[in-house]
Amino acid sequence: MLVATAQLAVRSKSPEAFRTISEVASDLDLPQHVLRFWESRFAQVRPIKRAGGRRYYRPEDVDLLRGIRTLLYSEGYTIKGVQKLLR
Repeated sequence: MLVATAQLAVRSKSPEAFRTISEVASDLDLPQHVLRFWESRFAQVRPIKRAGGRRYYRPEDVDLLRGIRTLLYSEGYTIKGVQKLLR
């Protein structure tokens, strides 16, 4: 039910709107902990953090995460390989 709610929220938001970690995780079909892990490994992933540590992802952040996901899961790159590409 939570996934369906997050997907509906993503569809009803403007393309320029910021996304929560649950919306991004649902959109990319990844667990939230993977997104938090990627933040620690890729300096380019910098969501805005508000009070209480809540993350908000800009559209460019989501595009970057989608690219990282493709490189890791579809293209067979390692984390170190993707880090080198992003530098």
